[in-house]
Amino acid sequence: MTSIDHALIEGYLVRTRWFGGKGRPFAVTRARVLADLSGDQDRPHVTVYLVTVEYADEAGGTELYQVPLAGYDDLEERISHAYVGALEADGHVRHVYDAVHDRDAMALWLDGFVAAEDAGHAEVGGLRFRRLPGEHVDADLRPSPMTGEQSNSSVRFDETAMMKIFRKLSPGVNPDIEIHEELTRGESEYVAALYGWIETTVDGELLQLAMLQEFLRTATDGFELALASVRTLLADLEQEPDDSGGDFAGEAARLGEALAAVHALMRERFPAERRGPEASAELARAMTERLDRALRVAPEIEAFAPRLRDAYAAVATLDGLDVQRVHGDLHLGQTLRTSRGWRIVDFEGEPGRPFHERSWPDSPWRDVAGMLRSFDYAPGVVEMSLAGSGRIPDEAERTLRAERAAEWASRARRHFIDGYVAALASEVAPDEGGGHPWDDGREEERRVLLDAYVADKTVYEVVYEKRNRPGWTGIPLSTLARIDEG
Repeated sequence: MTSIDHALIEGYLVRTRWFGGKGRPFAVTRARVLADLSGDQDRPHVTVYLVTVEYADEAGGTELYQVPLAGYDDLEERISHAYVGALEADGHVRHVYDAVHDRDAMALWLDGFVAAEDAGHAEVGGLRFRRLPGEHVDADLRPSPMTGEQSNSSVRFDETAMMKIFRKLSPGVNPDIEIHEELTRGESEYVAALYGWIETTVDGELLQLAMLQEFLRTATDGFELALASVRTLLADLEQEPDDSGGDFAGEAARLGEALAAVHALMRERFPAERRGPEASAELARAMTERLDRALRVAPEIEAFAPRLRDAYAAVATLDGLDVQRVHGDLHLGQTLRTSRGWRIVDFEGEPGRPFHERSWPDSPWRDVAGMLRSFDYAPGVVEMSLAGSGRIPDEAERTLRAERAAEWASRARRHFIDGYVAALASEVAPDEGGGHPWDDGREEERRVLLDAYVADKTVYEVVYEKRNRPGWTGIPLSTLARIDEG
C-alpha cells in the first residue's frame, strides 16, 4: 500500500479532531510515504503518510500532517469508527483504517521501541526508533488509543507507557521531545519520564513523529481538578473558601513549587542569560503590536487599551530581562495531579509557531502568567455552566456566588505565586555577583513583567474566544476590567 487517493484523505481529515484546517478551504496536494511497517499474519501492513495540505483562503499556506494507515483485505468491524475508505488497485480492494485506533497496528510501533532498547536506536520500515537508557518496555504490552486530545493522538501501552503521535508536523527538533529528554536526564520528579521517540529524514530535514513516555496511572487533569474544586465551593455558599472542601490554595502552592523546580532545571540544562534594556524594549514592542492587531478583531478591548499600553510601557523601562527555555503554553490543562504530586506535560510550546521560534529563550513569567489565567478560567467556566442549568438564582445568591468565585481565583493565584517565588529562592543557585534573578532586589521587575504577561495573555484569549467560542469572551473581558480598575 503506497499510493493513495488524495480525496480519500481529505474526506477523513475533516472527520478528525486533530486536523487544524476544518472550516477552511483546503486540498491535499501530496501524500508521500514515510514508512512501511510490514505486519505478519496477525498484524496488518501499515503505511505512514506525510500529507501536504494547501489552503485556498486569504491566509493561504501549507501544513504537513502525519497519517498512518493500516490496510486489510476484509472489513474490520472492531475499528469501524476509524475507517478511512477502500482502495482499489489491479482489481484488488484494500480497506484502510487510521492505524492509531488499531491495537494490532500499534503493536508494530511497540516492536520498534523494543528493538531499540539495547543499542539505543533501531531502523524499522523507514523509521528511526530512539531510546533513552533506563525503563524496560515489554513487547507484550497491550496498546489502546486514548481519548480527549485534539491536536495529537495518544496510545497507552497497558499502565506502563504512553505514546504521543504528533499529527501536525514541522521540520526540526520537536520541543516536547527536546525538553522532556533534558528533564528526564536531569531526573526531574515533575514530568513524565521520556522513554524514547520516533523520527525520520525527508529531503535532508529531520521530522520527529512520536514520543514514548511514562504513563501516569493515577493522574487527574489539572483543569478538571480545579473545576471540581470550584463546584464544591459554590455548592455551599455559606462556607468561606479556606474552610471549604473546595479550597484549591494548597494545590496551587504545590503547583507553583513544581513549576519553580522545572524552571530551575531547564535553566541548568539549557542556555539562559540576562539580556540588556534592548530586550525589555523589544518585549514591550511585541506586546503592543499584538494589542494593535487584537483591537482590529475585538473592538471590545478598546476601553481597556490605555491601561494595557501603560503595562507594556512599564516593561520598556526595565534595565534588562532574564530569559531561558520555558514551557511556552502553560495552563492547568497542561498539568496532571498524581498520587505523588503535580506533573507538567506537553512542552511543545505555542501552537502555530515553527519549532525554531518555540525554542527561543523567554521569560519564565510567561509560564507563570499562563497558569494565573487558568485560575480565572476555572470559576468562569463553572459559573457559565450554572447559568445554563435552567435554575434562576435571586440577586443575593448571584452576588455571593460571584464573590466566592472571585475569592477562589484570588486565593489560587496568590498561593501559586507564593509557592513559586519561595521555591525559586531555594532552587536557583546564587550567581557570581552574590544574588540571582529571583532575589528580593528584583521584586519590582517581577511585578512589572507579570502584570504585562497576564495582560498580553488575556488579550490573546479575547481574540481566541471571539473566533472560536464567542460565548466565553466574558471570561477574559472580566479580567481586562479588573486590570483596568488597578
